[in-house]
Amino acid sequence: MINYKIDNDGIAIISINDDMAPVNALGQKMGKKLGETFRLVAENEDVIGIIVTSAKKDFIVGADVKEAASNREAFTKLAVELKKDLRYMETCGKPVVAAINGTALGGGYEVCLACHHRIALNHPKIQIGLPEVTLGLLPGAGGTQRLPRMIGVEKALEPILQGKRLNPEAALKVGMVDELAESPEALISKAKQWIKEKGDPIQPWDKDKFRLPGGNIDSPKVAMHITGAAGNILKMTYGNYPAPKAILNAIYEGLQLRFDRASEVEDRYFKQCVLSDVGRNMMRSLFINMKKAENGAARPKVIPVKKVTKVGILGAGMMGAGIAYVSAMAGIEVILKDISLESAEKGKSYSEELLKKRISKGRINEAKAKEILSLIKPTSSAKDVKDCDLVIEAVFEDRNLKAKVTQESEAVTSDTSIFASNTSTLPITGLAEASARPHNFIGMHFFSPVDKMPLVELIKGEQTSDEAVALSLDYIRQIRKIPIVVNDSRGFYTSRVFTTYILEGLACLQEGISPALIENAGKMVGMPVGPLAVADEVSIELIYKINKQTELDLGTTGDPTMAVAKKFVEELGRLGKKEGKGFYEYPQGGKKHLWSGLSEHYPLSRKQLTAKEVGKRLLHRQALEAVKCLEENVVTSPADADIGSILGWGVPPYTGGLISYIDTIGLKTFVSECEELASKYGDRFLPTPKLKEMATNGESFYQEEAIISHAR
Repeated sequence: MINYKIDNDGIAIISINDDMAPVNALGQKMGKKLGETFRLVAENEDVIGIIVTSAKKDFIVGADVKEAASNREAFTKLAVELKKDLRYMETCGKPVVAAINGTALGGGYEVCLACHHRIALNHPKIQIGLPEVTLGLLPGAGGTQRLPRMIGVEKALEPILQGKRLNPEAALKVGMVDELAESPEALISKAKQWIKEKGDPIQPWDKDKFRLPGGNIDSPKVAMHITGAAGNILKMTYGNYPAPKAILNAIYEGLQLRFDRASEVEDRYFKQCVLSDVGRNMMRSLFINMKKAENGAARPKVIPVKKVTKVGILGAGMMGAGIAYVSAMAGIEVILKDISLESAEKGKSYSEELLKKRISKGRINEAKAKEILSLIKPTSSAKDVKDCDLVIEAVFEDRNLKAKVTQESEAVTSDTSIFASNTSTLPITGLAEASARPHNFIGMHFFSPVDKMPLVELIKGEQTSDEAVALSLDYIRQIRKIPIVVNDSRGFYTSRVFTTYILEGLACLQEGISPALIENAGKMVGMPVGPLAVADEVSIELIYKINKQTELDLGTTGDPTMAVAKKFVEELGRLGKKEGKGFYEYPQGGKKHLWSGLSEHYPLSRKQLTAKEVGKRLLHRQALEAVKCLEENVVTSPADADIGSILGWGVPPYTGGLISYIDTIGLKTFVSECEELASKYGDRFLPTPKLKEMATNGESFYQEEAIISHAR
């Protein structure tokens, strides 16, 4: 894992290289080996200085989160042991330079912080930072104490509290690295030069006259920043995420103490975060399960991986244009087809505008942008998709139109070409009836805007082949999206469960609950926006039409709360944000606000619910629907259900996703709460028989970390 050599000048170069993994990650073995190697080198009397670097393209990408999540107690001990080794490193009496040749995140950057000087290779793809907060953790190997002591509290708060990842130039600007080098050779050369010419082996915070940059922790200026950060944390998180508060406490308390005592303060808060439900949920869902999905866990293993070189996209509207952009960015040739060449050209211009923004931000040069744009070929002829490995239709949600473009495409493509329908609600098996090759037909549900939304929901129809699934997953990986694979159903998984969030908001409105309370309750439990605002965003008219089609197809009366959508469409003509009026008003040049006419049509009840009760209804309703999707085999694993809910429509990450949310509450408690909600608000909250059986048997969805015995 760790190699070292000592040059003729007595400078030791420690090179980190985990042969058993594609990247360097700090686990128990790596941490132990790093400590042993460093002591061995530092105790060599011939060594005058030490350089720490990596033999891989990355430096150290952070902790081994998979190992951490599987044994959280061991993870806290690893952090303590690593801190001892890093403390030895910075107090051994020999100057140490971090030669950051690649990405250094989390524990990897904390290794750099313990060095006396930091030089980074100047490459735009290298990332430097402390992103632990995004996994419900805090930097536990000295990050909360060293970075503020190095650059000051004001500058350190943002990268630690927001988990920002900076490129080397940005890191230099804020002071997170000391120098940049333009080549790997220059990186090592500069490191040796610093050791020979300066080589100060004592950290600033270990010197007698050390003062915090920008003011001590008790100065009015710093106190103001700490207070402001505390207020922003509460405003942004509603207290749902313990890590930001723990980070702020560790910084505030630690900076009043000498470094070694401050390190103990950090240990205490780090352990709290690691052992918390939120820490477990976020590590498991946002890292372990997401990485599995990203790496193709659902891909049929016996089918060879195939690279998609040419994709046809039918429909150059917002969705089709977005799919064209991410495909071209991945180096795939794109045939962008619409009813007219003018419309197709307009779809291509979407990519042109996005590339211009990337150029202005220095993320790409003009030559590269031109090369990417040249991959998109607008057309009005269906014949132009003939050589495509994959064809994706992104036309309107109309069965007849989708059938037409399917048949036009299949008439010119090969028998091995895969056809994917980008639909959010229409059953794939039904759409595949228009296909002459239903085994090659699959659903590929993108989310808008495609360039920003990471999830793709892949839907298997009754006849969809493994080959179609495999190629689709290969393509999704090429365009750097995260897939979940689900089975066919009306609304599939994401649209079906997401809709319940809106419907429960409408139910509350019908009951006379204050619209402002409904919206705030949604945000307080961590949803990005309230359910009424979401309804406006997706279009009340669309919700109404989908429900109407469902009633026609299934011969049912649909959800009773749909009466609200019907009123807004048929009687009030308030169709949503696109039309400038829905549950909200959208004044030109002004800020949106709830429509004052809501109280006329839905008078307020004399007895209002608490925000906590409304929030519980909004989350429990979604969680119950997710359980039904699992039981019906629409979504096939708790992991996919969790990932889909977080990435698809913004279920708050602190829950770990809807299934983790149930496990965290405990099945017995969840079932009991659902039965109570059903008695008050209706049968939609009744737990399924299987869920009740699981609760009785003391089971959980993630059996390896059953916590349902917790009394709450």
